[in-house]
Amino acid sequence: MLPELHSILNLLEGGFGQIKVLVVGDIMLDRYILGEVERISPEAPVPVIRHAQRYERPGGAANVAMNLAGLGCKAFLAGFWGEDGEKAELQALLDKAGVDSVGVVSSSLPTISKTRIVGRNQQLLRLDIESQEAVPEVEAQRLIDRTVELAGKVHAVILSDYAKGALTTALCEQVIRAARAARVPILADPKTPDFGKYSGVTTVCPNLHELSVATGIPVHRTEEMLAAAQRLIAEHDIEFLTVTMSEKGIRVLSRDGVYHSPARAREVFDVSGAGDTVIATLAASMAGGLHIHTAVELANLAAGIVVGKVGTVPIAQHELIAALTPSSGLNSGEKVLDLERIKVRVAEWRASGETIVFTNGCFDLLHVGHITLLEDCRRFGSKLVLGLNTDMSVSRLKGPSRPIVGENERARVMSALAAVDAVVLFDEETPLELIRSLKPNVLVKGGDYTVETVVGHEDVIASGGRVEIVPTVEGFSTTNIVKKMVGAEKA
Repeated sequence: MLPELHSILNLLEGGFGQIKVLVVGDIMLDRYILGEVERISPEAPVPVIRHAQRYERPGGAANVAMNLAGLGCKAFLAGFWGEDGEKAELQALLDKAGVDSVGVVSSSLPTISKTRIVGRNQQLLRLDIESQEAVPEVEAQRLIDRTVELAGKVHAVILSDYAKGALTTALCEQVIRAARAARVPILADPKTPDFGKYSGVTTVCPNLHELSVATGIPVHRTEEMLAAAQRLIAEHDIEFLTVTMSEKGIRVLSRDGVYHSPARAREVFDVSGAGDTVIATLAASMAGGLHIHTAVELANLAAGIVVGKVGTVPIAQHELIAALTPSSGLNSGEKVLDLERIKVRVAEWRASGETIVFTNGCFDLLHVGHITLLEDCRRFGSKLVLGLNTDMSVSRLKGPSRPIVGENERARVMSALAAVDAVVLFDEETPLELIRSLKPNVLVKGGDYTVETVVGHEDVIASGGRVEIVPTVEGFSTTNIVKKMVGAEKA
């Protein structure tokens, strides 16, 4: 159990919503193109990928801001983007998440983007678009002016350095000065070997490789390297160093000594973006008044959650709450849940290493086709959530004579099935918002769909999940059963 648990839960359940954090740094768009490789090109010895899916995510400093928004903070982003299509895509993603891009300066240089082409879960190629030119001086000064102004209006500042040119020494000096004058914590994620660039910050958050470069000591001589890192604290007027050590956890180095937080990941799928999650959670926790040791424990817990996902996926507030309160006050045997309770239940399962499967439907008159679908769903994961259309939703889809069985009775019948772990009702015609809230690992539909026609497929894939299409049982449907019943009555 984490120390100050009551204070942490108060922050997560409402306090973070009052916290404003500014992220300054290199903004990027991460784009993924997924497909299948079935042959080699006759034009050259390269694989041919048949395009199936494409999705985008905010990257770099923008991903740090997304983590803050996921925690419930008011995130402000500052940096550069170009006047191009990538900017439009990136801004749409940030707006949707509630990230305020008031500090972002439009540049004559292109928006930095990284496009990864992936076939059968194997990255085949990465295309980076970025200029090697320095940012024009007038644009650089405009960014300094905006960030200095914002630094005095927030509760914490993060310098997210990806060595792409946004964080110049001049900008860092002025922003750090402004943050210190406002007496707010300032955190730096470094990409330069000279920590002098970040002199005066509250903490620098290097990983082992970055710390090795800064100290000149190889990673395998870890203890010697950490001892050398202590000297950087006094040399650069840093309160403490927060060193992320992968599977070894996080170590805090200060003038007063060392604090170590062991890693909390149950199973590691992808470490992409874990550093962004750590610094975002640290900043929010410190701004919320938590002791640094408690803040590090919470950041470590958040990192353990995100490395259990595939791809760069930000942390979500309810995932931390579920990890901190595994009992949640819910009856573990209760299956029919409302939206808020299913979100907590799914977060608990995910924190325990379960694979979440989602399917949906009206399930008006239960038949063998339904049972086969649900049994197929269980092949793809360990927990199955069933989204069930309410009566109002069914009527809009099927007509005023439907449903035949009411929503409460349908929910109870479905929850009695061994294959189903939870049932949640939704009023909309599609379960899109439900899928976005739950972020299942696997989304399943019957064989009369294709991946592209499944509602929510883009969101699930963008969150690191996948879509599965299973065969339907021919001749079985509620509509056919109703027709037979009507025909029998007429006869």
